[in-house]
Amino acid sequence: MLDELLAAWISRQRWFGGKGRPIDELSIDSDVELTPGLRHLIIAVWQEGSRDRYQVLVGERDELPDRLSHALIGTVGDTYLYDAVHDSGRTGWLLDGMARDETRSGLRMRHVPGVTIDTTPRSLVLGAEQSNTSLVYGDSYICKLFRRLIPGVNPELEIITALAGRNAPHIAQPYGWIETDLDGANTTLAIMQEFLTPANDGWDLALASVRDLYASLPELPAAEAGGDFAAEAVRLGSATARVHHELAAAFPTGVVEIHEVKRMAEGFRRRLGRAVSEVPELREHVSAIEEAYHQVELLTNEVPVQRVHGDFHLGQVMRTPMDWIILDFEGEPGQPLAERRALYSPLRDVAGMLRSFDYAARHLLAGHARAEELEPRAQEWADRNRAAFLDGYTEGGGVISPADAALLRAFELSKAVYEVVYEARNRPSWIPIPLAAFRPR
Repeated sequence: MLDELLAAWISRQRWFGGKGRPIDELSIDSDVELTPGLRHLIIAVWQEGSRDRYQVLVGERDELPDRLSHALIGTVGDTYLYDAVHDSGRTGWLLDGMARDETRSGLRMRHVPGVTIDTTPRSLVLGAEQSNTSLVYGDSYICKLFRRLIPGVNPELEIITALAGRNAPHIAQPYGWIETDLDGANTTLAIMQEFLTPANDGWDLALASVRDLYASLPELPAAEAGGDFAAEAVRLGSATARVHHELAAAFPTGVVEIHEVKRMAEGFRRRLGRAVSEVPELREHVSAIEEAYHQVELLTNEVPVQRVHGDFHLGQVMRTPMDWIILDFEGEPGQPLAERRALYSPLRDVAGMLRSFDYAARHLLAGHARAEELEPRAQEWADRNRAAFLDGYTEGGGVISPADAALLRAFELSKAVYEVVYEARNRPSWIPIPLAAFRPR
C-alpha cells in the first residue's frame, strides 16, 4: 500500500528526476524508525529499465494539521503519511542525531570533531531548490538532504571538511552529516553547515547592479552607475583564487600531458558538432568557435589540474558583511561522482564565473522592449566585471598566463555551447544570452 502511495506522490515532486516517464516499479529498500511517528525511507524507482534511489522522511499522524496538508503522501487506514521534512516538530532528530553521533539501523549521524551542535532551533524548509531539500534551523544551521541518492561520498562533504580542517577562509563551516552504505559504498545522505546570515546571494547582487545601470540610462556611463559591482567582482576573484589554492593544498594535484590537452580540444569539438545539429542558430559561429579550440591544440605546455568547484557561478556565492563565501562544492549534480571528483584545470571554474557575469548582464533583456538599445550597456557591464574578477583572481594568487588565456577562452565557449542547447530545450527566448558569447570581444 505504501509503495503505491509513494509512486503516485513522488512523480509530482520537483526534485524527482524521472518526470514525464512512467514509473514501472517502486520498492522500499530501507525503512528505519527514527522516532515514534518518523521513518527514514530509501526507495528504488524503476523507469525504462533504469533505477534511481531517493530518500524520504515519512511522518505519521492520526490527524494532519493544515500547515502540513501540502506535504500529504496519503493515508493508510486512519493514519496520515506525509513528507516530514516540512514538520518542524519532527526534524529535530537531525540535530539530535548528529550531536550524539548516533547510529541506527545503518544510518550514521556524525558531527565534525571539535564542534558543538545546538539542538534547540526549529527547522524551516527553503523553497528555492530543485534537486535537494534544505532545512534552515533558526539562524544557525542549514541542512541539505540529498533526495536522489548516488552511492559514494558527496564531493561537497569531502571538500568542506578538508578545507575546514585547514581553517580555510571563504567557506561555510561544516557541522555534521548523515551517511549510510549503499551498494557497499559509504554514501552521503545529508550535510549540515553554518547558515550565513546576514548574507546576500551573488546573483541577486549582480542583478541589482544591472538594474541600477539600466535605470540610469541615458544619463550615466557604465562605470558611474549607482549599483557598480566591479569592486565586489575583484573581491570575488581573489576569494576564488584563495579557495583554489586551498584545494590544491588539501587534495592531490596533477598535470594533463600535451596529448591529453589535444584530446580535450577534440572533446570540445565533438560537443559542438552535436549542439549544431540540435540548434541551427549556432552554425554561423562555428568557425570562430573552432578557431578557439584550435588554439588549445597549439599549446605546448602541460596543464596543471586539481580539485575544483565544478559548477561555479554567481548563484553559488554569498556576500557576508565580512567577505565572499563559496558554497555547493558538489559539482554538477547530473554528472557521475567520478567526474565530479576528478581533477580539472581551475580555469574551468574561472570560465564558469565569467559566463555567469554575461548571464547577469543580459538576463533582464530577455523579452525587454528596449533590449536592442540596452545591449551595448549590458556588454559594458559584463566586460567591466569580467575584467575586475580576473584582476582579483590574479591579485589573489591565481595564475592566468598567455597560454592559459587560450584554454580559458575554450572553456568559456564550450560552456556557452552547452548553454545554447539548454536554452533551446527549456527557454528559447533566452538563446540570445549565450549566443552573445561568440561575438568578438
